[in-house]
This record gives sequence, C-alpha cells and structure tokens, in this order.
Amino acid sequence: MMERNKGKRVGRYVKDYVVFDLETTGISPERDSIIEISALKVQDHAVVGEFSTLVNPGRHIPAGATAVNGITDEMVADAPDIGTAMEQFLAFIGEELLVGHNIHTFDMNFAYDAAWSALGRELRNDYIDTLYLARRYLPELSHYKLTDVAEHFHLQTCGAHRALFDCRMNQSCYEEIGKLMEVRKQSGGAEEEEQTCPSCGGELVLRKGKFGMFYGCSSFPRCRFTRKVRR
Repeated sequence: MMERNKGKRVGRYVKDYVVFDLETTGISPERDSIIEISALKVQDHAVVGEFSTLVNPGRHIPAGATAVNGITDEMVADAPDIGTAMEQFLAFIGEELLVGHNIHTFDMNFAYDAAWSALGRELRNDYIDTLYLARRYLPELSHYKLTDVAEHFHLQTCGAHRALFDCRMNQSCYEEIGKLMEVRKQSGGAEEEEQTCPSCGGELVLRKGKFGMFYGCSSFPRCRFTRKVRR
C-alpha cells in the first residue's frame, strides 16, 4: 500500500469550496477503479460551475458495482481514460478546499492514487468530510450515510449513487450542517477543527490518563498524537 501525502482534513464552514464525488468498481483503491468523477464549484455558498465525466477503467465493471451506481461497460466505452479525466478534474478544482461525504477514507484515497499513478501528481488539497461533521452535529441520527443525512434535512434522495446527483445532495447537506455549526459557534461551543487530529486527520477523543484529562487520537495505536486539555 502506497503512503499518501494527502492534504489535511479540516472541519470548517466556509463559503467557497468544491464538493466532489466518485463512483468506482469497488471499495479498494489498490484493486478497483474510478468510473465516474463529478464536482461542483461553490462560491459564496452558491454553485457557480460543475464538472462531470464518466471514466473508462479499461476493464469490465462488475455487476455488483453496476447494481449500486447503474454504470455499465457500454456507458463508459467512449469515455476518457483515468489520466485524461483526472487531468480535467485537477484543473477544475485547482487549490480549492474540497468537500465530500466519507471522503477521508474513500474518495480522497481513490483520487490521490489515480492522480499519482496516471499523472505523477499528488492531490494535496485540504478537505472537509461531512461524515465527521454529521456525526458531531447530528447526534440524534443512528446512521450517517449521505442519504440518511439528506433525509434528515428533508432533501431529495432519488438519484443517489450517481456522482453529480450526490454532489448536489452533499452540497445541500453541508450548507445545512454549516448553519448548525454557526449556531454552536455563536453560543460559545468548541469548533470542530479543535477536535481533529493534525497528524492523521482522525477524530480527537477526550480521555483520562495518569496525569489527568487529555485529547487522544481515535486512530490509536496507529496514531499516537495527544493534546493537553486547554483550561
């Protein structure tokens, strides 16, 4: 497994960003391939541009993947290869902050590996994973799939698992969660960034040790980052 020099996962509510989503042939960045890339460019909380392309993986798309996203071999037959698609995607996102759902362990890894293997380029953009925000700001939910979060905000979910639709759904969810973040911030609550491990991007968890309370990374023992509790 390659070591990824990704950007930092952050937890802010911002007005300018790019929300993106991938569809793939499976769940392993090492063994599977990207078959669709979509993105929305957002400025001052409004969508100002979009990018979407199917990708020809140069291999058969498994029936299991097609059952999820509806993408078939015939649909990608004339689509660009991953090198062309990634070059277009990277040009679209520039150095913008990225937003997506479950991208910390999925989409960012697929995109990073594709950019490196096809173009020899690193994807170093910082990013916001709305899965982590949803877990923090919507504790009343029992499940945190993108469709679960969208349904909580009474958003349309018909069409999920095609990349561009998921981008639109995710952008709406992020804006709704952002309103909750602003309310907590104005009431003096802790900001999400303070609960993010700067070493690996995992969540910081309040723990009790021999010398008192401290924040430790939820990825321990893989990550041993700690931070003192501010008084």
